[in-house]
Amino acid sequence: MAPLADTPPADPRWGAQGAPPPGGASGPPRWQRTPPRLPPGYRWIAVRPGAAPPVRRSRRPLGPTPRYAVIPRWGLVDRLEQASAAGEARARTGPSAELVRTTQFVSVLVLSIAALIYVLRYVLLVVNRNTLLNAWVAIGADWLGILASVAAIGAVIAYGVVLIRWLIGRRAAVLAHLGLPEQRSVRALWAGCVVPFANLLWAPVYVIELAILEDHYSKQRRAIMEWWIAWVGSYLVSIFAVISSFARDAQGIANNTVLMVFAYLFAAATVAAAGRVFEGFERKPVERPAHRWVMVPEPVAQASAGPVELEGQEPAA
Repeated sequence: MAPLADTPPADPRWGAQGAPPPGGASGPPRWQRTPPRLPPGYRWIAVRPGAAPPVRRSRRPLGPTPRYAVIPRWGLVDRLEQASAAGEARARTGPSAELVRTTQFVSVLVLSIAALIYVLRYVLLVVNRNTLLNAWVAIGADWLGILASVAAIGAVIAYGVVLIRWLIGRRAAVLAHLGLPEQRSVRALWAGCVVPFANLLWAPVYVIELAILEDHYSKQRRAIMEWWIAWVGSYLVSIFAVISSFARDAQGIANNTVLMVFAYLFAAATVAAAGRVFEGFERKPVERPAHRWVMVPEPVAQASAGPVELEGQEPAA
């Protein structure tokens, strides 16, 4: 505040005390209980160093709290509609998950045993190069390989039938849950999964369609691709093994034995890969959505979180 016109100027000896020492004596001022008094027209002002802080924008008032006469029914909720009776009846036509897992385990076990038997046959062939085998050992090795091949073929066929039935039942349940008609007949599904070479294309297509209908393809894409690649490799190795089975010389028989070992190993890997695809579908029931929506609180910036001063300016005193 500017001094009044009739107020004498302040004595520079006041300094920070605001008044001369009592009695006009020079020297250090005595301690006082009351704060020093300034001449009329003056007051103490606290001034921060540096530039003034930016003006903060006041938040707009939120208004009154909303009130509802009844509990609101809107929001992010999981829609767990019950499947229709027709869809449930059609879903029950497929095999259970336990049956699929059991046949898969038996198939992988039988294929692994068959591969081990052919490894044993190859060892006997190596031994037979310098040593004459016993007739019963040779006959037993031949028949053991034949029985292993028959058992492996039967296990793969059984697992394929169970898996195709599960696929058809799963498609029927999903389409009934979504209220959509089945564009492919049961015969077309069976033909696309059973006919050789054609099933390499149509069986993955049916599985991909099912994953897209369940909105689950992004998570199943890698498992489906691994299964399809293993299946193509198993096809190729099996074809070469069948072609080489007509050999009659010793080296040709040995080469066929090695190819049979790899054929059974590739078949076991294909069955295991198909099982991973199956488990990916079984982890998500038909009635449950693929995505679960949850409420996440939006981060609110606190008023005192940021610095008061701008960058490069002096801090507050």
